[in-house]
Amino acid sequence: MEGEVKAAVKTLREGSGAGSDFLGWVDLPQIYDREEFSRIKKAAERIQRSCDVFVAIGIGGSYLGARAAIEFVKSPFYNALKKDTPAIYFAGNNISSAYLNEILSLCEEKDICINVISKSGTTTEPAIAFRVFRELLERKYGEEGARERIFITTDKAKGKLKELADEKGYETFVVPDDIGGRYSVLTAVGLLPIAVAGIDIDAMMRGASDARIAFRDPDVKKNDAYRYAAARNLLFREGKTTEILVTYDPALAMMNEWWKQLYGESEGKDLTGIFPASVVFSTDLHSLGQYIQQGVRNLFETVIDIQQDNSPFVIPHDPRNIDEMNFISGKTVHEVNRNAFLATVLSHTDGGVPNLILELDSRTAYDFGYLVYFFELACGVSGYILGVNPFDQPGVEGYKNNMYALLGKPGAENEARRNELLKRIQ
Repeated sequence: MEGEVKAAVKTLREGSGAGSDFLGWVDLPQIYDREEFSRIKKAAERIQRSCDVFVAIGIGGSYLGARAAIEFVKSPFYNALKKDTPAIYFAGNNISSAYLNEILSLCEEKDICINVISKSGTTTEPAIAFRVFRELLERKYGEEGARERIFITTDKAKGKLKELADEKGYETFVVPDDIGGRYSVLTAVGLLPIAVAGIDIDAMMRGASDARIAFRDPDVKKNDAYRYAAARNLLFREGKTTEILVTYDPALAMMNEWWKQLYGESEGKDLTGIFPASVVFSTDLHSLGQYIQQGVRNLFETVIDIQQDNSPFVIPHDPRNIDEMNFISGKTVHEVNRNAFLATVLSHTDGGVPNLILELDSRTAYDFGYLVYFFELACGVSGYILGVNPFDQPGVEGYKNNMYALLGKPGAENEARRNELLKRIQ
């Protein structure tokens, strides 16, 4: 694969391939806007002082990265833990009335700030949520008070959301023109919610910057990002059409979801691409483990192996040994988990499922930034090896156009589409 990898890397580094207008993430960790970065930290401090609840409104790449970071670095139980930072909820990522009502109930009698994250401001899911929360804030604090509690992350110069922000005087942050949504977690898109959670975004950017330097090594045998891109494409050619991202820590569950969008949207086009799936072991060994072990042999697994134990817990001894598990008394839960990982890798490879292992030191902000850059770079290279544009997503518009037509959006084209769709539905 070495020649193909080098050709793909050349295309990426030179910006000579399809989607080259969206390569701003490549050097972002080194050349990000320091002035905006400082404003993000100051805004986060104001939000921490003034709010009990912070609602981040966005869908896809506009929320997955931030939520992944908060759970990765802090905890999946972040909102319930004792802390001196606001609870953070994510809205505008679905069209569920129950979900929206429940977040509103969680906000009752609380001080609220919101961050709307949308390039255009006209995407259905976040637009609905923003309408609801803007009305709530203006009713609760008045228009002047709401202005200090609404933060907008959108296009730097155009779009409906930018127009409204300028009209109302909301503080704004930029969705860069040259970075697509799924590559945007290390921009203001992800950094404001992450900073509100009290996470060190300077350390996160250092991790990404160090990864950028480490993965500039042109030697494919030494460059882990290039090796990963090569291995997954080679496996795909051998019939392994589904990649399962595996973690043994529930704190990485949303990291899995971020990864699935990154690779699914980047590679799934032109009737090709590796299907991205994910599991959290050992939990899913008791549900999907049977299929992985003995189902269709079109799978390979990529395992994120966290080396350090963030929260040591020693298993107690039971004098009666009722569960017959005293052979693990005195061991840490991490030690048992690690042996579950080793046992599973051996079992699944015996069953014909290749495993790639990614070793990561720990779950710090630095590690998150490093891992994000690793996956983004490998994705760009992998997409070019596969022969697709890794930076567009033309298929995403299909459901939107149909939905707008069915909902009666004005326009002759929508009316014609609506009539055709209604006939098909009937």
